[in-house]
Amino acid sequence: MNKAAYQIVSDGSLDLPSELTAEKNIMVVPFYVSFDEVNYKKEMEEIGVREFYQQMVDNPKVYPKSSMPSVQDYADVFMPLAEENIPVICICITTKFSGSMQSALNARELVLETYPKAQITVLDATVNTVLQGLFVLEAARMRDAGMGYEETIQRLEEIKGTGRIFFTIGDMEYLKHGGRIGKLTGVAASVLGIRPLITLKEGEIFPSGIARSRKKSMEKVIELLKQYLQECQADRKEYRLCIGYGYDYEEACAFREHALEELGEAWHTEDIPIYQIGATIGVHTGPYSIGFGIIKRAFAKHISCADAER
Repeated sequence: MNKAAYQIVSDGSLDLPSELTAEKNIMVVPFYVSFDEVNYKKEMEEIGVREFYQQMVDNPKVYPKSSMPSVQDYADVFMPLAEENIPVICICITTKFSGSMQSALNARELVLETYPKAQITVLDATVNTVLQGLFVLEAARMRDAGMGYEETIQRLEEIKGTGRIFFTIGDMEYLKHGGRIGKLTGVAASVLGIRPLITLKEGEIFPSGIARSRKKSMEKVIELLKQYLQECQADRKEYRLCIGYGYDYEEACAFREHALEELGEAWHTEDIPIYQIGATIGVHTGPYSIGFGIIKRAFAKHISCADAER
């Protein structure tokens, strides 16, 4: 297939700027967010990310909720593409966090009733937020480089296990209210002032330590990244890396500068874009999450150190 012969679709968990998804011809099916559990708004379309975080900061005792895209939301995207006989690769947030993928699968079946020859592949990204964004960008890069539909799907399946998120948050309250505390219960969350370090891999979050100050927690997040790069013997050119942040962009910029000092001369500012974490994940992590997303590039020589970890 040649360039743009198939459409890349993702749910709103990918947390990429709308200007970038438009530039890369990535269609986004948004999540919904509510501050009163009654009125839900489509993220990016009816409520902006900045507005979402400002409401969290202004109302710290109010814990917003998110809701996944509906079957109809996906069908509204898939159906016109099926009418034009354009194949679809739809990439969804890890199924361990959301039922978004099931909505997409149900929409696929709905479309196939009308267009039985439609090509719609729905993938579990096994990642979320800005890391999902990097994964989706790799899908778009392969498409735009002329890689075929089936080959792109195969390469996506091969690289997704290399994805990692290393991050910290302001406190544990939003994780508690969002029901995402899970394996982090043993991080002494009840101790005043503790900042947990968290790793996401293979669709789940795992505790990676604690710190007693914001500064220390961010330093330790950089250490987690450095350890992973060393384990993988990672070449900068073989990996995509980004910073995800919640409310404070200036803090994210300072965090990047410190990370560049720690990573050495091989890494440059343009190697580490900064993306804002959206409402889908922000409802669980709160306004002060910050960290890294990293994943193997699809065209890299080797797959990952994921196999070595097993």
